[in-house]
Amino acid sequence: MFRWIARGLRVGRLTTRYPWAAAEADALGSPLAAIHPQGPTRPDAEPAEAACPTGAIAIDDGGVTLDLGRCVACGLCWAVSPKSFVAGPAYGAAADRREGLLVRCAWQARPETPARRVRKPSGFWRRSLHVRHVDAGSDGAIELELAQLTAPHYDLHRLGVFFTASPRHADALLVTGPMTHGMIAALRTTFEAMPSPKLVIAAGSDAISGGLWVGGEHTVGGVDDVLPVDVYIPGSPPSPLALIDGLLLASGRRFPLLAAATTMEVTS
Repeated sequence: MFRWIARGLRVGRLTTRYPWAAAEADALGSPLAAIHPQGPTRPDAEPAEAACPTGAIAIDDGGVTLDLGRCVACGLCWAVSPKSFVAGPAYGAAADRREGLLVRCAWQARPETPARRVRKPSGFWRRSLHVRHVDAGSDGAIELELAQLTAPHYDLHRLGVFFTASPRHADALLVTGPMTHGMIAALRTTFEAMPSPKLVIAAGSDAISGGLWVGGEHTVGGVDDVLPVDVYIPGSPPSPLALIDGLLLASGRRFPLLAAATTMEVTS
């Protein structure tokens, strides 16, 4: 016992200080795409539109639109169009409206970051938020990230957020994976069993838009094709920090200064 006490004193605190301090660089997760800060050009951006596997990039005469809700962090856009796209936010991009995930930029103009609104704190969820997780057809990647939230490094309980096995005890329904036909009835039953007021959180690009599975015979698209969504957490999969950011946004306790997207260094 004394050996473990001595070890604890020697090692110190290992739990991340996020969201009260900036996150460690090695915990940011896979970056989503971002528009180059110098502004995109049409000749350079067109290969990225063609290469994007989910249609997250749309080009027209006025400029380019990047949909973070469709981005699966594959990196093809900045690989084929390095003067128009870069590795962008890994966390802090969660939004409480679908339009908040759309980045619009005119040709050769500086991109505008979508306004990351902070939800008005609610007396229902300010101190604690109980979450029921439902897998609507996930490949399992985001579940690995969710499992890390209760580990000592992230310790989600310190923020007053808990996972519950019963929808009757839940304040929020967190859905992962594309919305498959076989899970529609189960998801609606879970939602109806939750007491009001209640929230729905779409976690991951698959849950937001269908991701790589959109248009498939077994899926209907994103969660908001079945239930009204209150918070969207982009990423494929979103990192534990991105999930924490989205959960804090849902409970109305997001930290405005740390909600801005983190951008990796531009190397081209």
